[in-house]
Amino acid sequence: MNRVDWGRIGIDGALVHAIARDGVAALVHDMPAVPYQGPDEHVKRWVLEHSDVVEEAWRSAGTILPVTFNVIVRGDSAVTAERRLRDWLAGNTAALASRLDALRDRVELRVEIDLQVETSAHEDPAVAALHLEMPGKPAGLRRLLEKKLEQSMRDAANRAADGLYRDSRRRLASVSEDIVEIKRHRPPVGHVPVLAASLLVSRGAVESVGAELAALKAQDPAVNVRFLGPWPPYSFANVAPGASQVPADSDRTGGANQPRDELRFPGGTAE
Repeated sequence: MNRVDWGRIGIDGALVHAIARDGVAALVHDMPAVPYQGPDEHVKRWVLEHSDVVEEAWRSAGTILPVTFNVIVRGDSAVTAERRLRDWLAGNTAALASRLDALRDRVELRVEIDLQVETSAHEDPAVAALHLEMPGKPAGLRRLLEKKLEQSMRDAANRAADGLYRDSRRRLASVSEDIVEIKRHRPPVGHVPVLAASLLVSRGAVESVGAELAALKAQDPAVNVRFLGPWPPYSFANVAPGASQVPADSDRTGGANQPRDELRFPGGTAE
């Protein structure tokens, strides 16, 4: 099957086209024999352009397996990049099609839940006792008590966050099909983390997730919620049992001896 053009929507206006095999297609564009390298502002722009292609494919196809930025397939003297990609699609059609079916009409949501320390710890007995102890104390002792108070408030907020974690995860699990927790979450200053996660949900369940988060916030004024999406299912796209890895070049250092026959994924695979 010949390439099907999608227009010049790729990196730096590159022409994106679909390469199909047995009902599964990959969106790619040709690229020169040097990796994408440059100032941070260029890299940010390229990542956004990549994301735009993913979004367009998602809107058009309804279900996709998004590929991360800078996944590159290269050819050599024995096989072209396009042939290598077609062979990979042919060898993994069943696994890819199965995963695409599983993700049909599914979206990814990002949820971040934190607790505001001062509000959460306000009624803790140890914190309340320190508040009562501080008035009238000498300046030196007062500074020590303030440090102790700060730590006591944070400890109390962390205890509350531990309890809220179990409740919030249970609530979100009841309205989502899968959860991937995000470990490197930094809450705003003055807050402690409760839960940060990507959720896989059906399109029709987005409002249900919002309702659960609203209920969490309503029951505790210290709760802070960020609710982002819906997005293509980035965090759930690589779970394709039986599929081999994309035949991509994972060690790109540049250089004159690299082959010039290369393809880059600005999108993903779709039916």
